[in-house]
Amino acid sequence: MCEAPILDLKNTVSPEEWETRINLAACYRLVENLGWGDLIYTHISAKVPNTGHYLVNAFGLSFDEVTASNLVKVDLDGKILDETPFDINPAGFTIHSAIHEARDDAHCVIHLHTNETIAVSTLKEGLLPLSQYACFSLSSLGHHGYEGLAVDHAEKKRLQSDIGTHNHLLLPNHGALTLGPTVGDAFMRMYDLQRACEIQLMIQATGAEAIHIAPEIVEGISKQANVVHSGSTGGQKSWPAMLRKAYRLDPTFAS
Repeated sequence: MCEAPILDLKNTVSPEEWETRINLAACYRLVENLGWGDLIYTHISAKVPNTGHYLVNAFGLSFDEVTASNLVKVDLDGKILDETPFDINPAGFTIHSAIHEARDDAHCVIHLHTNETIAVSTLKEGLLPLSQYACFSLSSLGHHGYEGLAVDHAEKKRLQSDIGTHNHLLLPNHGALTLGPTVGDAFMRMYDLQRACEIQLMIQATGAEAIHIAPEIVEGISKQANVVHSGSTGGQKSWPAMLRKAYRLDPTFAS
């Protein structure tokens, strides 16, 4: 059996970077545990605080192999900045670099290819206001049409235009993307979008007429969420519990 190289960067990076590495590695493990992974594909990236550098998964590792130390540090051009035996997926980072470049508040970007987000994004009617989860996403949702594998840098401008000021993005034929000022916020936004897509497909599968949530309620959901969650996503409230869950699942992510 071919073992992945084991790295230990805990005492070689700043405390701020190490904390970001811990949170990002935990996010990868949680995504895998929830069944949202795609073998060695798709990506979650996070900005190293107070720098123009970013952390992303090593290309060739499954999400349950990601650790705080084997995350790869790059700049916006995808140039690897530290000594590492790993490479990154250039197609994956094209998408992430576009969002990080355009949005200063995008400290974490999650891009996934789940069955449910691909299915709903590919429906002409898209995401419908059929659940409370959908309301959270619909209040800040953009769309970006499929252009093939993201290796054309010209696509970055169109991606940036389509995300605009939105925090959720559906990519028809492809999947979904969320962003946030913290790993926890981006994770909760993806959680809500994923649940919204799952529920919509379950409702549509019945063939029965569904009750749609009124537009004025969808428009007001963000203000209501701020009251309930002490923040529009609940990321600050839920992430400590999610981090504890990651440690219970497998504490090696923090190595």
